[in-house]
Amino acid sequence: MILITGANGLVGSAMIREFARQGHPVKALVRSRAKARALEAFSTVELVEGDMQHPETLANALSGVERVLLISSPNLQMVETQCTFIDAAKAAGVRHIIKLSGVTTSLDSPFLFSRMHAEISHYLEQSGLAWTFLRPSQFATEYLREVPTIVTERAFFLPFEDAKLTPVDLEDVAKAAFVLLTTAGHEGKTYMISGPEALSMAEIAEQISLATGSSVRYVNISSEERKRVQREAGMPPVVVDALDVQSRLRRLGNGEEVVHLETHMALGIRPTPFAEFARRHAADFLGTSAWAMAQKELKPPLDLRTLPSA
Repeated sequence: MILITGANGLVGSAMIREFARQGHPVKALVRSRAKARALEAFSTVELVEGDMQHPETLANALSGVERVLLISSPNLQMVETQCTFIDAAKAAGVRHIIKLSGVTTSLDSPFLFSRMHAEISHYLEQSGLAWTFLRPSQFATEYLREVPTIVTERAFFLPFEDAKLTPVDLEDVAKAAFVLLTTAGHEGKTYMISGPEALSMAEIAEQISLATGSSVRYVNISSEERKRVQREAGMPPVVVDALDVQSRLRRLGNGEEVVHLETHMALGIRPTPFAEFARRHAADFLGTSAWAMAQKELKPPLDLRTLPSA
């Protein structure tokens, strides 16, 4: 039996949808069943309730589980949450944990969340459990967070200058996770995965324009302006500062501009170009989809968890 944690989040729900598409049974760990009703529509998914920070709530979730895909919210409690869960999983007899992090994961990274992922990865390596690391680049879905200004101003505003990134389709990552969780021979390995091309923000804007048939511009803004927008959206100051560091590293070139297709090739997955992702979400970028119109008049923060399955 396989368990996916954080199953009601953006990433976790994409993983669950892939298991449902494959007709493969899986357990989905959520903190609140009432907030995860959409997952109950999948006949092969067993919804289990529990709190990763409280091992006493995880007995049912971990019962009979051999492999886990480890995901949790990217917040300041992430290290405590995931390390506590690793201990609980080991005690319950789990054999193998696949941890999702990112291509920049490093203990000496200036970016807070890269360091946190590295701390958890090190803890998992020392736990005695079999481990595998799945490390995607920037998710293509990040650009859906720019829908409010794309709809109202036909532009999106980021402080990346002419930096190039390799946005990966979350569905590619879900397919990779499915293979890692359902086949043998991945213990002790790290799988980097990105989109098939490095794109500047101007090129991202061009791809969205082509997909929607409506001109979209990229406007470079200052770090201070981006921080102001994030603070006004209610983002915690420590997260605002961390994302500012990430933006600076992206401008300098922190490795996120490197194309990693080795995982696609090794696992037999066709890489999805950003242009294809943009066409699939054209109605979202235009603001005409049911999802877009449900986003509180397109005011951030947008709930990407509610994106319909493609």
